[in-house]
Amino acid sequence: MTHILILFFATFSAAFMATVPPGLLNMNAAKTSVEKGKLNGVIFSLGVSSMIMVQAYIAVLISKFLYRNPEVIDMLLKIAILVFAFFAIYFFIVAKRKKEQQLTDVNLSKKNSFFKGTLLAALNLLTIPYYSGLNAMWNEAGWIKFEAADIITFVFAAGAGTFAVLYLYTFYFNKLERKTNRFSRNSNYILSALMLVLLVITLFRIFYK
Repeated sequence: MTHILILFFATFSAAFMATVPPGLLNMNAAKTSVEKGKLNGVIFSLGVSSMIMVQAYIAVLISKFLYRNPEVIDMLLKIAILVFAFFAIYFFIVAKRKKEQQLTDVNLSKKNSFFKGTLLAALNLLTIPYYSGLNAMWNEAGWIKFEAADIITFVFAAGAGTFAVLYLYTFYFNKLERKTNRFSRNSNYILSALMLVLLVITLFRIFYK
């Protein structure tokens, strides 16, 4: 029982810390909350967390394979470059269009918010290698075994840690938007810049070894 608690808090903390820096998922959670309401931001966050749990489960199953075959991680990073480049251009174009068009109210359903969250989380190709690495470290430390209880704890803690941060982003930016609409107007430029930063970091990880 003790090792289950250690496993939960260690994985929760790792997921929390990995989600804290501004990125595609937490900035979109904030953007959804600001533009469509806090409830849609929470539903979006639940969609992200659900996909993170799926990815964490996959990471548990294939962690040994990934670390026996480093070229797989290299391939994922190269795909990530294309994804980040696409979103950098996409958010910049959306931001430019918003400047030119009159702002209109769009009623985004809770269902759409959930699926948007799952889709964006699925596009984050660095998640599986990250949780594979965690799984390998926890396995080496004796905190996790390939048993049902351990796997469920690992997967749930990854989702819970991610959701905790996204909820904080949702709540914080929703509160901030009551005082100013600056974030709403500039959020797509911010997201475009973040994609460029992630692109540079990914390139650095590939070429500087």
